[in-house]
Amino acid sequence: MAANFWTSTHYKQLLEPEEVDVVQQLDRDRGITLEDFKLVKMHMSNYITKLAQFVKVRQRVVATAITYMRRVYVSKCLTEYDPRLVAPTCLYLAAKAEESTVQARLLVFYIKKMYPDDTRYRFEIKDILEMEMKVLEALNYYLVVFHPYRSLTQFHEDAGMMDLMQFTWGIVNDTYKMDLILIHPPHLIALACIYIASVSKDKDTIAWFEELRVDMNVVKNISMEILDFYDSMRNDIEERIGVALSKLPPRA
Repeated sequence: MAANFWTSTHYKQLLEPEEVDVVQQLDRDRGITLEDFKLVKMHMSNYITKLAQFVKVRQRVVATAITYMRRVYVSKCLTEYDPRLVAPTCLYLAAKAEESTVQARLLVFYIKKMYPDDTRYRFEIKDILEMEMKVLEALNYYLVVFHPYRSLTQFHEDAGMMDLMQFTWGIVNDTYKMDLILIHPPHLIALACIYIASVSKDKDTIAWFEELRVDMNVVKNISMEILDFYDSMRNDIEERIGVALSKLPPRA
């Protein structure tokens, strides 16, 4: 894996927001809106996180899997790439990429345990293996992902705010329910989460941020995106997710 973000394929693949928020024609034909698209991806992020708890992999594997899933849907549609299968497949692939191998049969077993009465989540090992090849192609075989966690730890130590580490870590985890990792360098996402935490906990970090010489407009804009996301999740979120999922095609 590349040691330097700025020379990595991750950096070279950063996208503009308008490149990420694209509903493909086949999905639009099914009545899937941009909000539906975002809700399905958020639900699949949660699905990956819950499944990862069963197979006991590190947070980095979870974050990489979610990033893969979100990268897939930059160019592919929900109609042709069933997210209920893409999500566990991305976890399977991420575990290998992060050297924490998970057996496909375990994923199949725990998916059935998570959704015992929902046939839409019934898959076999061969389904995951076949989808793995499609996911790899959709990713153009670029598997390198950098995450905010390392920068987050270093920044907290530098700022002398280790007491906020757990709180800020939770905010970083929540950013994977959005597409920020596809758009912004991970260190800026980390700084935005620290900014939110410091304001929330009345920590004076103005001088510290000034010493970093980063573009605070960018940091604050990312912070606002995160806060706007939190606000949007307050209103009938489960019902809205259910409506979005209902627009996905039934499994053959």
